[in-house]
Amino acid sequence: MANTKELVVLLILLLVVMLWSWVTPYDRATWWLEAIPVIIALPVLWYTRESFPLTRISYYLIFLHAIILVVGAHYTYARVPLGFWVQDWFDFSRNPYDRIGHIAQGFIPAILAREILWRKRVLTLDYHGSSSSHQGRGWLFFLVTCFCLAFSAFYELLEWWTAVIGGDGSLEFLGTQGDVWDAQWDMMLALIGAVTAQLLLGKWHHRQMLEVN
Repeated sequence: MANTKELVVLLILLLVVMLWSWVTPYDRATWWLEAIPVIIALPVLWYTRESFPLTRISYYLIFLHAIILVVGAHYTYARVPLGFWVQDWFDFSRNPYDRIGHIAQGFIPAILAREILWRKRVLTLDYHGSSSSHQGRGWLFFLVTCFCLAFSAFYELLEWWTAVIGGDGSLEFLGTQGDVWDAQWDMMLALIGAVTAQLLLGKWHHRQMLEVN
């Protein structure tokens, strides 16, 4: 479990990056649209740090996701320099930073959803090797994957509503870069991220959950 000192350090680092991100962004409206999840999450996470402390891995992954969001908010996703570097390295046809963001949109919420579902006893999961335990792990994997895919689809709906309301002013937020299949790519990458996170980090995450539960 992350201690208060660790959380304060992460918070300070994130606030520094957010301050940099806030100063002269490419598009101020897009900054708000991209950064608002971080602005909402920060007080919630700080308020619940004692009543429902998350595992260390969850806090660090949330920190990473927040950095991805506020960097994208500063440049807009289609203009992040890291994306251009990756585009040049792999000869991609477009800046792939938004693809990275949508993998993270599945990878990181998967760990958070997994933690909430298990620790709130939505599913009984003891990891002691019994048949019921294996069945429970299967249902946990399935439900977390479904949640992340649904969350990604809902985010695409938010982008659609933003486009309807904002018109051409929302193009920087959408970041489609001319790809008519952008929404489908986003959802597929979030799905890949969710499955990958559970396969790679599942056992490590569970050990940490046992420490805080």
